[in-house]
Amino acid sequence: MEEITQLLQKWQDGDRQALEDLIPFVYRDLHRLAKRELGRRLGPSTLDATVLVHEAYMRLENGQKVWKNRGHFFAVASKAMRQIVVDHARRSHAEKRGGGVADLSLEESQIPVDEKAESLLALDQALDNLSKLNERLTQVVECRFFAGLSVDETAEALGVTRRTVHRDWIKAQTLLRRELG
Repeated sequence: MEEITQLLQKWQDGDRQALEDLIPFVYRDLHRLAKRELGRRLGPSTLDATVLVHEAYMRLENGQKVWKNRGHFFAVASKAMRQIVVDHARRSHAEKRGGGVADLSLEESQIPVDEKAESLLALDQALDNLSKLNERLTQVVECRFFAGLSVDETAEALGVTRRTVHRDWIKAQTLLRRELG
């Protein structure tokens, strides 16, 4: 864990070799998280875990590289995964432009993006609204729902206690259910 933080610092400082050394450590974790979140039985038109990780990694590589530690890196990765899933849903929704809004549970173990594009777009809008009320609640949802982090992993990523994550998760679900109707 400490090694990842050191490599992130070196990468921030412009050391390209640190990026090469970092990839094996974080790729496995990111892929595990994406696979857990998206599930094992993905349809041909559903966002694939490997694609999700590669796109997230490219965004992280090309974006701002200011990470405090491993946990902060995974919190930023969670946000990138949310953006990718939502972008994919937008493209899918633009292609279909029809049908009713499918139910979307925050407890689902996979995200069939194409089939639930409208619901994901509604969730994204609800999360934007939630972030105006409480940014940390949104971060908890990004970590738990979009990146599939556990309570412990989310607590580490956000620098809070397990208990705080648990309370925030319940509160966020309640507020999102209310907003999504």
